[in-house]
Amino acid sequence: MTTTVLPAHGVGSRQDLPLPFELLVVGAALALVVSFVALGVLWKQPLLGREQGRLLPAPLALALDSPVVRGFFAALSLALTAWTLLALVFGRDNANNPVPYVVYVWLWVGLGVLSLVFGPIWRVLNPVRWIHRGILAAARVAPDLSLVPYRLGYWPAAAGLLAFTWLELIAPDNATLPVLQLAVFSFLLISLVLALVFGRGYFAAGDPFEAWSSLYGTLSPLGRRADGRWVLRTPLHGPNELATQPGLLAVTSVMLGGTAYDGFSSETWWYTFVQSSPLPGRLWQTAALLAMCLIVAMSLYAAAATSALLAGLPVRGLASAFAPSLLPIAAGYLVAHYWSLWVFEGTNGLARLSDPLGTGANWLGTAGIEPSYALIEPTLVATIQVVSIVTGHVLGVVLAHERAVSLFERRVAVLGQVPLLVLMVCYTVGGLTLLFSH
Repeated sequence: MTTTVLPAHGVGSRQDLPLPFELLVVGAALALVVSFVALGVLWKQPLLGREQGRLLPAPLALALDSPVVRGFFAALSLALTAWTLLALVFGRDNANNPVPYVVYVWLWVGLGVLSLVFGPIWRVLNPVRWIHRGILAAARVAPDLSLVPYRLGYWPAAAGLLAFTWLELIAPDNATLPVLQLAVFSFLLISLVLALVFGRGYFAAGDPFEAWSSLYGTLSPLGRRADGRWVLRTPLHGPNELATQPGLLAVTSVMLGGTAYDGFSSETWWYTFVQSSPLPGRLWQTAALLAMCLIVAMSLYAAAATSALLAGLPVRGLASAFAPSLLPIAAGYLVAHYWSLWVFEGTNGLARLSDPLGTGANWLGTAGIEPSYALIEPTLVATIQVVSIVTGHVLGVVLAHERAVSLFERRVAVLGQVPLLVLMVCYTVGGLTLLFSH
């Protein structure tokens, strides 16, 4: 049996960089410091309001809210789900099966990237939402039925995303059909049970992929004003409007920590250590994944606690208040680590999707599609990685500043941000080092 082997994720080479690595690191750190100083001088009060944004043209706004348009894309999502399940259940367990590409490339990377552009699209496309709705309709039960009020916030999403990250990066034989069948059908069953118990309110924050899409979707230039009208706005408005809920720090830490672990796991010394250890390698890998997520959460908590001390504010809830500032950083890591995987293997997945049963068919007419090597040219990829990392961190600094001037008194707002700036610089240096370790 030949199984699908997807390429390593986004590991760059220092030889591909347009500038010396050390110079880039220093420049990136200086960019954050300069941004911080400029913000302290020029941005002394909250500037991001929900009433802001440039209105979209009326026809486009009507199309975005059109039941016909939304229904079309929902139907397309359900059709793709059924097509993927066909390949999952009846397809051949070999390198040409499209399921690993749909799960690990389209659902994971593609959903995140598309949400950055178009917003929280999984609210419309989520097939589990529609299956849940169909079950209730068939049983002639009200669509808002719940047995228990939902109060868990993002905690189920954090657990689900952590489990998926483990499946993608650590689990043995994770591209084989038996493993994917167990993972996919377990996820469907657990999701439907939770939705039936907590009602459809569970999906918005509790569903892992809806939370993934919604949180990245806050960075989209498409959004709604306070009056509900569609507007174009900065990528800072959405995260700044994000309401603090239980588990928000946990889910953002998993989003960033999981990607950081992906880069860390390619380090030669780590790989050698895991292989030579008398303990099972996957035990070390799982511990490292958990450690990365905990490091992100604890470092932000420590920075927020220090900021609270400097500003004379209580620590409780402050880390969660600053958690949205991790979202642009996580988005930068997402693009940097997975650009080549998305543009290359995403195209290969589309080609394989045309033959779900592995019979040599070309039902969709896409079997001949080939990825463009120009999009994964080493210098281009390295440039995209550096720009993504630095841009994400600069946006994180700006968002943290907006939060600080909203929460802190003006006289201590800048001083209170210093621990967060130090943290952002550490994230930047660490992210670039993990990406360009060779």
